Amino acid sequence: MRALVTAGTAIALGLVMSGCSGSGYSAGPSGSPANPTPPSASGVVTVDVVAVNGAQSFSPNPATLPSGQRIVWHNVDTITHRVVLNDGTLDTGNLGPGASSAPMAIVGAGAPYHCSIHPEMIGSINQATANPGTCQGAYCD
Repeated sequence: MRALVTAGTAIALGLVMSGCSGSGYSAGPSGSPANPTPPSASGVVTVDVVAVNGAQSFSPNPATLPSGQRIVWHNVDTITHRVVLNDGTLDTGNLGPGASSAPMAIVGAGAPYHCSIHPEMIGSINQATANPGTCQGAYCD
């Protein structure tokens, strides 16, 4: 009986600890600088291409990309789009309805982008910085 209680306690403690690990992301309006866009389980942030609607064309917008993470654009609209960084350093190629870009790395903060097919579609990517208290010695971003 004692072994059963000990095993149960260990399992419960493990569940509590896993719930406390947290990712540092808070609930709230997604994509705002104070509320970073959470990466998926694969460590890739996904931005949905939702419509031809100015700054509301992408969700989230702006997207916050944690340091070292990559970004994917996923076309949930019914027409083809092509996302490019304004400085020309990134181009997703044509993304048909339902298609996703390859995971891409973005260097630098405040990377503005648009759809080259529909230039009125605009978005931006903010580079996340380390949260206070999460740095360990020389490993701060």
